[in-house]
Amino acid sequence: MLFGHYCYTSKRILHGVIFGRKAPLLAFVVLLISCDSQRDRTPALAQAFAGPTTLTLRQDLSTKSPVTATVHHGEPLDILEYRRRFLKVRTAGGIAGWTDVKQLLSPEQMADLLRLSDLALSSPSQGVASAFEVLNVHTEASRTSPSFVQIAEGGKVDVVGHKVTPRTQAPTAMPPPPPPKPRTSRRRAKERAAAKIQPPPMPPAPKPPPNWLEMSKPGNAVEAPKKDPNAIPPAPVHLDDWTLIRTKDGKAGWVLSRMLTMSIPDDVAQYAEGHRITSYFPMGKVQDEDQVKYNYLWTTVRSGTENYEFDSWRFFIWSKRHHRYETAYIQRDVVGHYPVVVDTSKEDPTFTLILEGDDGSLHKKTFIFNGYRVSLVESVPYVAPALVTDKQPSLAAAHTPVEAKSGGSWYTSLKDRLTKLLHR
Repeated sequence: MLFGHYCYTSKRILHGVIFGRKAPLLAFVVLLISCDSQRDRTPALAQAFAGPTTLTLRQDLSTKSPVTATVHHGEPLDILEYRRRFLKVRTAGGIAGWTDVKQLLSPEQMADLLRLSDLALSSPSQGVASAFEVLNVHTEASRTSPSFVQIAEGGKVDVVGHKVTPRTQAPTAMPPPPPPKPRTSRRRAKERAAAKIQPPPMPPAPKPPPNWLEMSKPGNAVEAPKKDPNAIPPAPVHLDDWTLIRTKDGKAGWVLSRMLTMSIPDDVAQYAEGHRITSYFPMGKVQDEDQVKYNYLWTTVRSGTENYEFDSWRFFIWSKRHHRYETAYIQRDVVGHYPVVVDTSKEDPTFTLILEGDDGSLHKKTFIFNGYRVSLVESVPYVAPALVTDKQPSLAAAHTPVEAKSGGSWYTSLKDRLTKLLHR
């Protein structure tokens, strides 16, 4: 009787699970079990983050290998295996795949990128620039660094920084291969006996020449070797000019400066004389009959591969009499640095420039525009803050194994909860 009641109850439960409201739940359990069987459970060697906007993981090293997963910038990944310059990583969903080490960011590099973004948000804009074409934003001022944002053609960004780097840079440090297994060497008896024999003593040092005092006189100094006129000079180092930009949604990164153009009005930009405009600021509104014009401050540079931001600056005013822009003040042959800070809240606007003195020291100079004249009102020493650390450890430095979480696996805890739910 009891056995029959037990069978009947079991049949009712099974019938309710399959044909009742718990059928979708059973299908969900089966799906989880099938998915969990595909999860890679290899212990992680280190952690990394996806660098590009979209990163494709493949089943093997070949580019024709099937795609296993697609992740986006900033998603955490577990490093499972090293093979030359390729890494096998695992996503948060447990799917593993291979990718190039250059497409990943170490935790230190990701933290530096976040600090760079915070710094760009707090830095004053040096003007709005437009992209000539689709523009890739890089995590570092290097062509080989990952690109995590794309600016559409004609897109607007804020210019906040500048850097010059060699075009040909050292490749990213590759992760070291796993340490080889220790091998137990068995030396023969003769080899062990030979190892016990001490090496012969060192010979005595040679004596100095007899005329060493004569040779030490100043007039008898050995002349330096002459340079060979036919020697091939070293190849010049090509430099890239990079601009730190800030997007509308608050992201910051590096782009090639030649791919940007400052969005200053054409009736002002025509006076650039072939130089590149590096910053510009509207310095007050001027009403001329039925049109509104602005006074402008700008900075320019002849060559974009210098370690400073501008070598000339000019203040333009709009002439109501001649209906054109005229120069109120210009200064050439200077060495200037970002940031240029302006204040237009008062009746007489002011602006501050960071300029180098003859001795190479930096000075913060404040100017005021009063009517049609630009005057220097203050000059104080200036110390430039550091943007972000230049030493960014690669993935080879992040070699600390990730500790496993205690308390059972995720699948075990989920199975226990589902079992309790089915037996309610």
